[in-house]
Amino acid sequence: MAAWRALTCLLAALLWGVAWASVERDLSPECRAFLYMGTPPVGLEDHSLRKICQRYNGRPRFVTLYDTVDHVPVYSAYTFKRSDGERRVDVPWMFEPQLSTTSDTGEMQPFPRGYLHQNFEDAQAVLEDYENAVSYERGQLNPDEHQADPDDKAATYTLTNVVPQAWEFGIGPWKEQEHRIRKRLNNFCRGTAYVVTGITTSGHMIRRHNMDRVAIPTYMWSAYCCINYDHNAPYEERYKFPAFAHYGLNQREGNQVLEIPVKKLEEFLKGSTFVDKNFQIFVDDCVPPPSALP
Repeated sequence: MAAWRALTCLLAALLWGVAWASVERDLSPECRAFLYMGTPPVGLEDHSLRKICQRYNGRPRFVTLYDTVDHVPVYSAYTFKRSDGERRVDVPWMFEPQLSTTSDTGEMQPFPRGYLHQNFEDAQAVLEDYENAVSYERGQLNPDEHQADPDDKAATYTLTNVVPQAWEFGIGPWKEQEHRIRKRLNNFCRGTAYVVTGITTSGHMIRRHNMDRVAIPTYMWSAYCCINYDHNAPYEERYKFPAFAHYGLNQREGNQVLEIPVKKLEEFLKGSTFVDKNFQIFVDDCVPPPSALP
């Protein structure tokens, strides 16, 4: 009986670990809910890339593919929530405990006060990496203005969802495009909108203590998929459904954001980053099967 009880406890512990692990080899069904057709982008494979189910306050909030060598997210994937665009400003920046160590929590955690080298620092960015990077701000791939629930907004304040974004680009063209997408999806998407926002890099890094620490994005890109949309929307908005995309050069001057079809973005990324020839952001590029059409 004692042996059976011990085995039962062990199985329960394993199942609990599977259910609550934030860094996952294969995403759980509740985390796949943030991905169109439950499928992450394909054609991105590297030993340093880790899938994170971003959990906050007891619930999964979005999904990130994180590079533990360059210390930046390759992309964050989330479901858009109708929002008034307000930002949540009372949230401490957080980190992912399980990227580099076994932890008793499967959730993001606030950074500890005071600087001491932490065992998670080798696998992810920390606040000190951004302290002297005066030309860059912490740019969210899943922006809080695309979320409505306070906890969903709070969950976007993890450095595993952040890249070094040129300040002028972040407050200018990129922010304007985030507003534009928010208004478009608020007004014309009738169902769930799936969004994937990512970066390309070219080897330029933020350095700290004479060490390369955080990769600086060359381009930032984003794509959305909403198969249930308003077919009576004005043409200038309607033709950007069910899916559309945009990208921009992450630099201080002369930057702009270009809107293009998802297929064009995929072709661009195949020529400018490490994705392979099979790279695809959404299953069938978000062309719904006939049975799914309204």
